Amino acid sequence: MARDTSRRDTTEPGATTRVDRARPTRKRWVRAAAAVAGVTVCLATASVGHAVNEARRAAPGDAGPSPSPDATWTSRDAAAYWTPDRMAAAAPAGSDTPARPEAPTPSTATTRSAVPKGTAAAARAGRTARHFNGIPSVGVLFSVDGDAKAHHCTASVVHSPHGNLILTAGHCNPGTRAAFVPQYRSGATTQPHGVWAIEDTFAYPGRGTSGAGADLDFAFATVAPDEDDRTLEEVTGGNTLSPTPGYTNDVTVIGYPNVRNDPEDRAVRCATRTGRLSGTHELRMECGGFYGGTSGSPWLSDFDEDSGTGRVIGVIGGLNGGGPKGPDADRISYSPYFGSKILNLYARAAEK
Repeated sequence: MARDTSRRDTTEPGATTRVDRARPTRKRWVRAAAAVAGVTVCLATASVGHAVNEARRAAPGDAGPSPSPDATWTSRDAAAYWTPDRMAAAAPAGSDTPARPEAPTPSTATTRSAVPKGTAAAARAGRTARHFNGIPSVGVLFSVDGDAKAHHCTASVVHSPHGNLILTAGHCNPGTRAAFVPQYRSGATTQPHGVWAIEDTFAYPGRGTSGAGADLDFAFATVAPDEDDRTLEEVTGGNTLSPTPGYTNDVTVIGYPNVRNDPEDRAVRCATRTGRLSGTHELRMECGGFYGGTSGSPWLSDFDEDSGTGRVIGVIGGLNGGGPKGPDADRISYSPYFGSKILNLYARAAEK
């Protein structure tokens, strides 16, 4: 069983958790409070992807401790730390860790047995994601947890008043030295849109990958500006967070399987149709190729090829970290249903 990397806290049920990271003094993009309220009305949620599926390993040449809680962590620091070698070492090949972690078996009907008969066979015969060069608004999360490092999840940029917000799965808790790399290019000397330091994260303390907690498996994070004081959204553009309109939707799902599970170490995409995961309040979709590392991958409705953006109405996450156990783990993916809970969390995160 893969270890649970979810951050624990003692916040009372129903509250949201904010994990503060020290930030350097910088110019704030000042917007009227009314702008935040207006965005909250028109924007809804976006979701992200698959469970953390691998034992994290230390990058060579880095025996030092993670930064202390009061240390500054800027995007310049993130770019200096997350070199091509460290990114490569964060997801080494040859691991025998399964594509998905073993999650606690729910006591309710929300287990794989709840999926209608014939689903696995249909998935095997169905579509498979294709590799491509990615889009600026979707990228990889890198972070350090103690002495281990990992490319463990995918995240996406969501439009916000301050232009500094990303969305991922709730179980993708960034550790220290956390960074977001939009349109990640494996082995590149310079990433096409830079490396961005993660500042604060926002998630519900009751989130999880089983039972009622699976419906809260989403999280937001703010990122620091770059060396030119530009916001992330200025550089990459952003997707519009939207409530899930129903269980049946045509979506484009984009994610980054890590190299342990996909030797190409590139972005994958799939256009598919969603349905309801039987016995739950979650979405499901069928498309092969969404291995470990794709937790937090956005489900984009009305995806525009020219702008590379759309409306994010879900993420890979939820029950079991985003899909069934077993041989079809990469072929069937789940997402929490976006409603008032994610909108409320967005509103809080967007104030930063």
